[in-house]
Amino acid sequence: QVTIPEIGTIVATHRPSVVLTSNRSRDLSDALRRRCLYLWIDYPSFEKEVRILRTKIPGINERLAGQVARVMQSLRRRQLLKVPGVAETLDWAAALAALHADHLDAELVRETLGCILKEVEDVKRVEADLQAGRLSELLES
Repeated sequence: QVTIPEIGTIVATHRPSVVLTSNRSRDLSDALRRRCLYLWIDYPSFEKEVRILRTKIPGINERLAGQVARVMQSLRRRQLLKVPGVAETLDWAAALAALHADHLDAELVRETLGCILKEVEDVKRVEADLQAGRLSELLES
């Protein structure tokens, strides 16, 4: 049962299942871990990320979806302070769709980095990589 001051006590008719999530911002205590089932959900593969983009972002073309997924996969392998997740992939793709982009180039990536990178140090590092042409292979095709 749970009591909510505004509406009173609610008694469950069935034992509830509780799902706890963590993005590793804090460690879970050993006591909590002993009482829970643990499931690690990794980042999606390139193919799955493309499918997610094609499903969730109306009108995104195959080329742009592939480029976005390639860039995101590459960024996740870098030593970033805040590694972008699937939410950032979708935010970025939605912004690109709103801009009517049909493909990525270095300038468009630079202009939209704020959708995917949330730390200024990460932005500076990726901007330097773009400037040096170190991400150009990801933008081809």
